[in-house]
Amino acid sequence: MNSSQNAPSTPVSGDGQGSGSSNPFLAIGLFVRQVIAELRKIVIPTRRELILYSMTVLAFVIVMILFIFGLDTAFSWLSRVTFSNPDAGL
Repeated sequence: MNSSQNAPSTPVSGDGQGSGSSNPFLAIGLFVRQVIAELRKIVIPTRRELILYSMTVLAFVIVMILFIFGLDTAFSWLSRVTFSNPDAGL
């Protein structure tokens, strides 16, 4: 007998939506406290880190632009060679 056969199909305690209070104002207060706790974990990058990250993103974007341009040029040339009339010239 595996463990899934022993598990009850409905929650044993609580209302199925968690064991929190049914008062919506307490739930809102808990949510706000959790949001504030998460906001305190935020680390603001220094100016040097921000510049470094920005330059990294810009370099990656430029590399990807050049890569896509190269692919576009290669496929354009390939389609021109493949579908052009050999008597008309390129």
